[in-house]
Amino acid sequence: MTRPTTPRSLFLLLATLAAAIFLSESALADEEETGAAAAGEPYDVLFLISDDLTAGALSCYGNTVCETPNIDALAAEGTRFTRAYCQATYCGPSRASMLSGYYPHATGVFGYVSPRPQIGDRETWPEFYKNRGYDSKRVSKIFHMGVPGGVEAKAGVTDPRAYDGADDAQSWTARFNSPGPEWRAAGDGETLEGNPNGKRPVVGGNTFVVVEADAGDEAHSVGMTAAKAVELLKEPRDAPLWLGVGFVRPHVPFVAPRPYFEPFLPYENLALPERLENDWDDIPKPGINYKTSVNMKMDLRRQRKALGGYYASVAFMDVQVGKVMRALEESGRRDRTIVIFTSDHGYHLGEHDFWAKVSLHEESARVPLIVSVPGKAPAVCESFVELIDLFPTTLSLCGFEPPARLQGKDLSPLLDDPHAEVRERAFCVAPMRRGFLLRDDRFAFIQYDEDAGGGLELFDMHADPQQFHNLADRPAFAETVARYRGLLTDRLAEIRDNDLPD
Repeated sequence: MTRPTTPRSLFLLLATLAAAIFLSESALADEEETGAAAAGEPYDVLFLISDDLTAGALSCYGNTVCETPNIDALAAEGTRFTRAYCQATYCGPSRASMLSGYYPHATGVFGYVSPRPQIGDRETWPEFYKNRGYDSKRVSKIFHMGVPGGVEAKAGVTDPRAYDGADDAQSWTARFNSPGPEWRAAGDGETLEGNPNGKRPVVGGNTFVVVEADAGDEAHSVGMTAAKAVELLKEPRDAPLWLGVGFVRPHVPFVAPRPYFEPFLPYENLALPERLENDWDDIPKPGINYKTSVNMKMDLRRQRKALGGYYASVAFMDVQVGKVMRALEESGRRDRTIVIFTSDHGYHLGEHDFWAKVSLHEESARVPLIVSVPGKAPAVCESFVELIDLFPTTLSLCGFEPPARLQGKDLSPLLDDPHAEVRERAFCVAPMRRGFLLRDDRFAFIQYDEDAGGGLELFDMHADPQQFHNLADRPAFAETVARYRGLLTDRLAEIRDNDLPD
């Protein structure tokens, strides 16, 4: 039975229709205005990269001891990737790959050098923007530079180029370094590595040193880097900006102002990762990391202090991220800026009795990755992605056509549909160990040497996410190992089929 139309119901119907028309027209107008703004005002890119940062040290990735509220805030407004992987597990080749758009086995860049000689006149990521009217600027470590040696303030050194490291001058319209005291900072310092008999004067180099420093944030490289980035974001400009901000913490030495250590004291209360007795028995020799509790002669006290020093360095770096993000908000450009936060590779914090990088196990190969794009809804994405994908992704987001030569993939579809998949598996290498990693949803497969002469590792990531049980030599998994060896051969052939000279 049809209900008769009354004057009141007719009024409500007409009002509803009018509102719908108004909202539709308003939405169309907003869409047209947004489109016009996008066409007329290009996005800026703010690239924030930490050094030697494992995803597991961030509270937005589940850490309950080390709080990182500023990185968490960025994750809450962007897309947080849970399966992001570097292309090499130490600084030089990882950064060269990410910035050039080529895998290490395409360029042959396996050391601490610029990729420029290998790529010739091909544009790097920041250079692409520079050549299209952007200001491309970097503060501190974007391409490789040694830490602490490359950022350590040296008496009598006044030429800023002394701190450029393996930088590529062609990529930038301006570049700024942040030399600080590093392990020489005044405060309470202890060398943890190779020092089993107690305290001694702090020593430099790539050594596990903890310094609870007396001076405040801007006395140190990381604080200087944030201060310069803030200055650059606030200054008036006529061109769009690609700004790389490189934070050298938590790379050793673990140096931070004293207050950042307080949440982790006393060190003896810090819990080390779960360990398995005889854990190394089924790992090939190249799979035993170059830094372990054994060869560093770190007893449990020193291991816990190393963990506390690392967390204090992460907390210090997180505060600097907050300063940069506040400056971006105050600049009025936040709604026109793509913000990326990541690290060049991960880091072991005592898992398997391993410390530092280089390993192809999960803690070393996986990286934190957050991408925040104006207008894109916050999300968590579980697709496999790689750092090499950032170059083509930002080009696509900024309206540029990514060059066909780039070996990464465009991740921008994942920012609209985080449940989509761009990669079935990730690929990573450990050049120092001649190792290769293929990581998909079910398995992590590691091979040492292209002929597997250095051994194999296979871990069931569903049943054994901590990678305690190597299945590679078990007969039941022979077919699985053979399949992954074939996949690796095919992947290397694909990577080497590129436009670079032989």
